[in-house]
Amino acid sequence: MAAAPVPEGAPVEPHDSSSSAESLDRLYPTVGSTKPPRKRTTSQCKSEPPLLRTSKRTIYTAGRPPWYNEHGTQSKEAFVIGLGGGSASGKTTVATMIIEALDVPWVVLLSMDSFYKVLTKQQQEQAASNDFNFDHPDAFDFDLIIATLKKLKQGKSVKIPIYDFTTHSRKKEWKTLYGANVIIFEGIMAFADKELLKLLDLKIFVDTDSDIRLVRRLRRDISERGRDIEGVIKQYNKFVKPAFDQYIQPTMRLADIVVPRGSGNTVAIDLIVQHVHSQLEERELSVRAALASAHQCHPLPQTLSVLKSTPQVRGMHTIIRNKETSRDEFIFYSKRLMRLLIEHALSLLPFQSCTVQTPQGHDYEGRTYSGKQITGVSILRAGETMEPALRAVCKDVRIGTILIQTNCNTGEPELHYLRLPKDISEDHVILMDCTVSTGAAAMMAVRVLLDHDVPEDKIFLLSLLMAEMGVHSVAYAFPRVKIITTAVDKKVNDLFRIIPGIGNFGDRYFGTDAPPDWSDDEDALST
Repeated sequence: MAAAPVPEGAPVEPHDSSSSAESLDRLYPTVGSTKPPRKRTTSQCKSEPPLLRTSKRTIYTAGRPPWYNEHGTQSKEAFVIGLGGGSASGKTTVATMIIEALDVPWVVLLSMDSFYKVLTKQQQEQAASNDFNFDHPDAFDFDLIIATLKKLKQGKSVKIPIYDFTTHSRKKEWKTLYGANVIIFEGIMAFADKELLKLLDLKIFVDTDSDIRLVRRLRRDISERGRDIEGVIKQYNKFVKPAFDQYIQPTMRLADIVVPRGSGNTVAIDLIVQHVHSQLEERELSVRAALASAHQCHPLPQTLSVLKSTPQVRGMHTIIRNKETSRDEFIFYSKRLMRLLIEHALSLLPFQSCTVQTPQGHDYEGRTYSGKQITGVSILRAGETMEPALRAVCKDVRIGTILIQTNCNTGEPELHYLRLPKDISEDHVILMDCTVSTGAAAMMAVRVLLDHDVPEDKIFLLSLLMAEMGVHSVAYAFPRVKIITTAVDKKVNDLFRIIPGIGNFGDRYFGTDAPPDWSDDEDALST
């Protein structure tokens, strides 16, 4: 199949490279001539921090996308763009231009250069004398690349190796990269593995003249990687050029779009951006349809457990919901409710039968907690008010904290602080927040726990008060998370306040003043 042509000198149909393609063993599946052409985009990530964009002018290297919106649906399924081409063909520049033109909330740029294999001592010596072939498929860790892209596509965080080109080795520290709406993956061997190709939604080949590529490589390797001109030319003639002819240029036939002249081909880049936008719009529409279908079911989910509304519980709710209640009384009765809520949640943990002997020498058939450990995680700031109640009933409980804030430009929650105990993946986790209206902060906190390999069915979300919207959202996004509360209110108004509600819990508890546009999730979503 020829790559899709673009008018006025943009992507052109590549030449037939069947002879050189025959030398490829693990690579390049047969491309049928009847399959309609598709389109694709670019990528970057090298050894810089993770690239997360929220606008053309602002780059965030901290925080993360919400994965799920305030209704519990995944904002957009990750769209993966593969960007291939020869060394120094301008792939990174094209990727950057596409990102700028896309202007979508979250884009991750990932470079294949991060995934060079760890060299043996002998290979290190060869690399030092420019006698090691870094332009061969065997030089890359494709298993790690594929595993990484799969997790990113699922919205999970990944650890990326940092490669040092001056020493030809991986650094000890790895960096964390988070999922996004669009993932751009670039590299000389971006299309050189069958399993990797399956993960790419759009494949773009940047076709640049060999003389231009050589000049760019000389400039880059000498100025950025500490090489000398003789070594660069030696490596180019011995490895880079033959590898391009044998392994890279044949993959041009697999591309959905070929971009001649790289960053100078603005027509091609504009068409690529239009295609990606249309794909993202289609995916968002399908998500909205799924949401509408899911929310036609009005009954509350089975994963929800509400504390029995006894006269005592309803009496305490009457006190803390009353706007005339003093701060001291509000704190006192909130703590009482928290204690009852924690006790109720603990009763839902797994228990197993056991036999103990009483002081009178008789056996007693009892029950004991069958898990390894219980860990509490509070969503700052309101969630930390529940920590004393948890400590009072769980001996030696471990506590972690998560701080999530709303980005004032995008309105999206971002992770700003995280402190979790080690080996949390084996624990039952009590996730604590005092009020949940839309569920945006709670869902993001759950996502963080899942990133740390906590099983979904071991997460217990506890809140004094929830809105039905928040309950449905969390249950839709995470159907195995147990949701536990003392009461569920039916409505959320246009400002996302729970109606009739409890007010801004954090401000009433800590005695601070609420801003005029607060919502019940605001404690978790702002400072």
